[in-house]
Amino acid sequence: MLYELINFSDQIGPLNVFRYITFRTGGAIFTALLFVMLFGPGIIDLLRVKQGKGQPIRSDGPQTHLAKVGTPTMGGLMILAGVLVATLLWANLSNMYVWAVLMVTLGYGAIGFYDDYLKVTKQTTSGFGTKSRLLLEIGIAALATYMLVQMGTPGFSDALTFPFFKNVMLPLGMFYVVFGVLVIAGAGNAVNLTDGLDGLAIVPVMIAASTFGLIAYLSGRADFAKYLQIHYVAGAGELAIICGALIGAGLGFLWFNAPPAMIFMGDTGSLALGGALGTIAVATKHEIVLAIVGGLFVLEALSVIIQVASFKTTGKRVFRMAPLHHHFEQKGWRESTVVVRFWIISVILALIGLATLKLR
Repeated sequence: MLYELINFSDQIGPLNVFRYITFRTGGAIFTALLFVMLFGPGIIDLLRVKQGKGQPIRSDGPQTHLAKVGTPTMGGLMILAGVLVATLLWANLSNMYVWAVLMVTLGYGAIGFYDDYLKVTKQTTSGFGTKSRLLLEIGIAALATYMLVQMGTPGFSDALTFPFFKNVMLPLGMFYVVFGVLVIAGAGNAVNLTDGLDGLAIVPVMIAASTFGLIAYLSGRADFAKYLQIHYVAGAGELAIICGALIGAGLGFLWFNAPPAMIFMGDTGSLALGGALGTIAVATKHEIVLAIVGGLFVLEALSVIIQVASFKTTGKRVFRMAPLHHHFEQKGWRESTVVVRFWIISVILALIGLATLKLR
């Protein structure tokens, strides 16, 4: 919206500043942060009244979690509202990459919202049917990936690129849509599984958003892409605005989600945030780098897969409890210790992911 002010920059010189992605990214960060901080308390009060008993707590989980009974969920609504307002205000709305990411973010947010609604109203930890939910996620991810392929350069947009190698690509053709679905839906569900402790998921999401904000900006600049020998994706730089909005909204949410949490993001937030990161990774052609930067999410998802597979085949559990953060809680780690150490791991993985931009 504000991007359109550049049309008047010939008459009013200072308006030219709206051309710069860096300026508008900063604006998106502060807009999303301010929105969540201002409207957050009201949203929390409303959700607390509407939900009554709040998010159901797993009876087989760590006993310390029983103290969280009554905490409202669906805090992802705060995040999504902040991201949407900031993006619509600061992004170039003629850029289709922006709309592809917003489609997945809001679509996955709607799926998560329905899941949270069922859990709260029925007071059960089982919400939306797994098959129905997964089919919806796949449909949205497939449509977004197809859009991204059509927007990109033929022969490149449907190919898989590899970090550390500047000219190595694997053409996938229409199978790239399947790969894109795996990345987007996988990221959404991985972040969803990570969201189990106060502040645990939102900080790694902000770290990943910061990393991909930089990647999007560099990939969308032909000069920087040539210097770093990464693949140039025309128009992808605009996704830095959405990454900035994710950071700002995430910071605002963390204010209320810091231990002891006043609200949980729920599937409304975690599924949407993961989907957004996955779509940005597909758009910027850094899908494998997402697995590095978001390595914490990958580990959490793998712990669940391994636990389920082991129990079904051998009757034994590999971890004391899955996802992984609960395993360490059961080993005696305090919740705050698990959270901070996982944050540290996320920072390290993000630095490794950024190193791939130059090590080619």
